[in-house]
Amino acid sequence: MWVVFAFGSAVFAGLTAILAKCGIRNTDSNVATALRTIIVLAFSWIMVFVVGAQEGLGQVTGRVLFFLILSGISTGASWLCYFRALQIGDINKVTPIDKSSTILTMLLAFIFLGEKITFIKLIAMVLIGVGTYLMIQKKEGEQKNPQSKSWIIYAFGAAIFASLTSILGKIGIENIDSNLGTAIRTIVVLIMAWIVVFVTKKQHTIKDIDMKSWIFLGLSGIATGASWLCYYRALQTGEASIVVPIDKLSILITIAFSYIVFREKLTWKSAIGLILIVAGTLSLLL
Repeated sequence: MWVVFAFGSAVFAGLTAILAKCGIRNTDSNVATALRTIIVLAFSWIMVFVVGAQEGLGQVTGRVLFFLILSGISTGASWLCYFRALQIGDINKVTPIDKSSTILTMLLAFIFLGEKITFIKLIAMVLIGVGTYLMIQKKEGEQKNPQSKSWIIYAFGAAIFASLTSILGKIGIENIDSNLGTAIRTIVVLIMAWIVVFVTKKQHTIKDIDMKSWIFLGLSGIATGASWLCYYRALQTGEASIVVPIDKLSILITIAFSYIVFREKLTWKSAIGLILIVAGTLSLLL
């Protein structure tokens, strides 16, 4: 059953990237992250009460809370990096790097969770690594400028923090309902996001957000909430080294919509890279 939730997470995560890209076109990425997290938080707690998970609040130990807080901080850092990268870079390049967190997650799962790195997992890591490299290759005739390079730093930052999020999150939800765990850690993400907004003094830009951006940010928040609920439900009962790669198949949805909405086309290298990433991910299901 956890496989179904993992694929559900991938679908909603794919929609999140596109909707968020639309929402941050004319909005500061940090402000957009903070605003959409409010929606994610509301969505998460609604689900907690719908399934009756609030009764488990008394079972949240100090250890569980500690790891959920760390997971929330990692998520906040990952989001801030990811949406900044999306704002200044192409989805077709940012997304593959973010999805490369699969490789680091497998290594961390081996070190901290004792999950074995099998021959198939090793092959998958190689395919995903090579595929990511091909997808971020510079297009012919692409102009060089300082900002065109900065997105890659944010994208890799997002991948690193996303990996830490998965490991810390799995440890944190071992003995509590996954919906409750998601809701608790989202509080941390929200606090962190708004701290960044006020530190960068961008709170005044909220009044300048147009209605279209508000709509897309709202839809992005709902998609993120749905993705998280599926993701942590799958992570609670499935192996992190397999759940995470399946979740990263959201790249297919993201790239398909990036072509339809933003007309971002794949080069032949990018297409081969995408095939390798998908092949590496699907091989983990064997």
